[in-house]
Amino acid sequence: MTPSAFANLDLKNSMLKNLDSLGYSEMTPIQAQSLPPILAGSDVIAQAKTGSGKTAAFGIGLMERLVVSCFGVQGLVLCPTRELADQVCKELRRLARFTDNIKILTLCGGVPFGPQFGSLEHGAHIVVGTPGRILDHLRRGSLDLKAMRMLVLDEADRMLDMGFADDLASILAAAPSNRQTLLFSATYPKSIASMSARVQQAPVTIKVDARHDDQQIEQLFFMVKPEERIAAVARILGHYRAESSLIFCNTKIACQQVADVLKERGFSALAIHGDLEQRERDQVLARFANKSVSVLVATDVAARGIDIKELSAVINFELTRDPEVHIHRIGRTGRAGEQGLALSLVTATENRRVAAIEDYLGAKIERAELESLRMPSASGHEAPMVCLCIEGGRKNKLRPGDILGALTGEAGIPGSEVGKINVFDFHTYAAIRRSSAKLALERLSTNKIKGRFYKIRKFN
Repeated sequence: MTPSAFANLDLKNSMLKNLDSLGYSEMTPIQAQSLPPILAGSDVIAQAKTGSGKTAAFGIGLMERLVVSCFGVQGLVLCPTRELADQVCKELRRLARFTDNIKILTLCGGVPFGPQFGSLEHGAHIVVGTPGRILDHLRRGSLDLKAMRMLVLDEADRMLDMGFADDLASILAAAPSNRQTLLFSATYPKSIASMSARVQQAPVTIKVDARHDDQQIEQLFFMVKPEERIAAVARILGHYRAESSLIFCNTKIACQQVADVLKERGFSALAIHGDLEQRERDQVLARFANKSVSVLVATDVAARGIDIKELSAVINFELTRDPEVHIHRIGRTGRAGEQGLALSLVTATENRRVAAIEDYLGAKIERAELESLRMPSASGHEAPMVCLCIEGGRKNKLRPGDILGALTGEAGIPGSEVGKINVFDFHTYAAIRRSSAKLALERLSTNKIKGRFYKIRKFN
């Protein structure tokens, strides 16, 4: 047995069996360092990059401390965005598979209060949510934290960046003072140290190196003039032809402008930022995840909670002021042993930011000439998949298997032509290979799915 094996921890047998069934045999560095103090009941402040396994670290801690027979909210996880909250909730449910009767709820904005009130009335062990909606429930009296044993602040740096400091203070005021508090953050600005001093007691501090394996990520800086940025992005996209590219901008306005210009130039691109309605955000993320959109343009805040395992390239339209945020951005590519690209546009006024990033990394980053890249062609930028939207979802008792069955059964589409299927409360997004999209739309529109007809439309 290796020192990093989960079996070395004092975990319940049911948890060890579940971890084994999930293929979790060896702890990641953040898990190996944070789980012992979490299981011992200590407050923890931990810094780790995206994809480090932090959700499983605090999730295992939550499960081990639960008293299943008590139907009060014993664990509260706060996240900056609904996307991250949904992602966390899915992982917690996976970790709870071998433990009977554990109820986990998601409480986020952008959806009606009614169903959330009903779920809370029936009790819950763990609640995962965004600060605004959690505070709304506390003020309405529908959420009670008297039984809470553990509070997790996930991506606390982004919650502060998004202006949730006052909401967090109000939520903490409603929480028991003898709770265990876990604070996870991708970066470690002074505001995080100040927050820890206010909300934690003698925390164990853990920092896992945020730097990435140079062998996994090829990082290049392209020197450009400010007015050349969008043309430079188009040239980079046309040259590398990455299957999925995430472009970072520093403002919402730039984000939308870049996406609009790229679409005009024939690229399959969408933007995600704080001005989108929740349904629009769900749709954009589903289409990027199912590869019916190849390019996503995002702000740092909007990108939190995006979990794309096979992201080919990260492009920095503008450099961030914070080197840690830069490392966090590029760490989204080159995962799971895959080679990744991190390509940044740099103007003469950003030389200080370049120096700060290189100082942080302790290495020089290679400069590349834009002229060395081939010019983008006028066509050939289509995404490999087409997305169909079905006007029905979980509330209609639809599941991914129902959609797959309808496509491969009466519709006669080979299973190999069907991609990712995302089921939301009232809508479902299904990815189909471009060659089969027309037939899939025709067949689904004229055949029943689980006994009834649904309106189907195709995104262009």
